[in-house]
Amino acid sequence: MSKDQEMLLVGSKTKEALKATGLNVSGEALERLNERVHNMIKDAQERCTANGRKTVKATDF
Repeated sequence: MSKDQEMLLVGSKTKEALKATGLNVSGEALERLNERVHNMIKDAQERCTANGRKTVKATDF
């Protein structure tokens, strides 16, 4: 995770969801998932702007 990327996930809830499937979760997994969430948000913002809107919609994801 880049130092300028705030953690957007609730770590305990994310781990709980994964552990419910019988899997263990490393700290690196949460960091990588957080990176992907940041990238998804950036992509959605770009789609929204490209379509001349100021409201991010579900279709932007």
